[in-house]
Amino acid sequence: MSRFVLLTEDTAFEHRVRAAIAGGLSGSLRALGSAIPDSPLEILAVSDAEPVEVLLLGPSVAQDEAFRMASIIDVQRPDISVVLVADATPETAIAAMRAGIRDILDPAANPDEIRVLVERASRASANRVKTPAPHGATSSGRILVVASSKGGVGKTTLATNLALALGRVAPMSTVLVDLDAQFGDVASALRLEPEHTLVDAVSGAAKQDSMVLKTFLSVHPSSIYALCAPSSPADADSVTGEDVAHLLDQLASEFEYVVVDTAPGLGERALAALEAATDGIFTCSMDVPSVRGLRKELDVAAQLGLAAQRHVVLNMGDPKNGLSLRDVEATLGTRVDIVVPRSREVALSTNTGEPLLQKTKRGRAAKSLDRLAARFDPARAAESRRGRHGLEVVK
Repeated sequence: MSRFVLLTEDTAFEHRVRAAIAGGLSGSLRALGSAIPDSPLEILAVSDAEPVEVLLLGPSVAQDEAFRMASIIDVQRPDISVVLVADATPETAIAAMRAGIRDILDPAANPDEIRVLVERASRASANRVKTPAPHGATSSGRILVVASSKGGVGKTTLATNLALALGRVAPMSTVLVDLDAQFGDVASALRLEPEHTLVDAVSGAAKQDSMVLKTFLSVHPSSIYALCAPSSPADADSVTGEDVAHLLDQLASEFEYVVVDTAPGLGERALAALEAATDGIFTCSMDVPSVRGLRKELDVAAQLGLAAQRHVVLNMGDPKNGLSLRDVEATLGTRVDIVVPRSREVALSTNTGEPLLQKTKRGRAAKSLDRLAARFDPARAAESRRGRHGLEVVK
């Protein structure tokens, strides 16, 4: 059973929340007034054994107080998802994410909309409950590194869509890192203008304090954070493999998912990322040089023991270019897990700065990208591994 706590004096909104929970969510609702005590954790005290999973800060709660309370809970009770009921202006969204609020709910939302959001927040809470870490381990999040041997294979497209999809699984607990420190495109792919970049995140106070590091991340409206590459390629030289290892460890201690977009090849930073990775997503396009390059990269990863779990993605699959899926797998010496077909919609989304999954889940390319994300969603992982997907596009 899960328990939901609501702070509000708006009786009409409370009735809609109760209707939402009664309409399909297990657990009960505890409604309180809008006043927040000096010690906010006091309001979470309950008289029974039901754990608090979701705290909704209703429309009558002052935003400054809501942010103060969320900041305290984010540090002391990260297992609780805090939902702010407010109009989702860009300024409010940024302040909410910095305070650790997991989602923003429209005050006019109907019971069905409330139910969907609360269920998502409850699932995020369950996923964040920490289990005992292995001896010597310091990180708890999953580090997903997207790698390729060559450029131009759609690596950033995979990384941005993967991060956006996982942001729906773990809202405000997913971060996308652009490790292509010279020519990274995450900022343009997400239409962001970052105040701080990778260089800032691996130096000074951010290197010493994970809370400071979080303030250096850019906020995307899809409920994810992003750490973008520096604007000048010359700045890349100041970021070492050791910096990358420390950064990813910091982020994995704060976020459920850390998605990493790397530069092509196996440079110092890419190797450090793959060494830290829980999962390596290795990708190539459907041409001979790209496939052969990925074969070499997979061989090196195996020899060095990099990325405990490996996932192979054939991107821009096209049955008219002279290669078949069987040809690709024979050259790689391994099975292709996901095929993402060539799509005009993908190219359009890249040029407009809106990842495809931000707009739709329809179409073969979007469905394939969503299935890739499903491999890392505990609720859908088993389904995503039932055979290969997208094979109909490359015979």
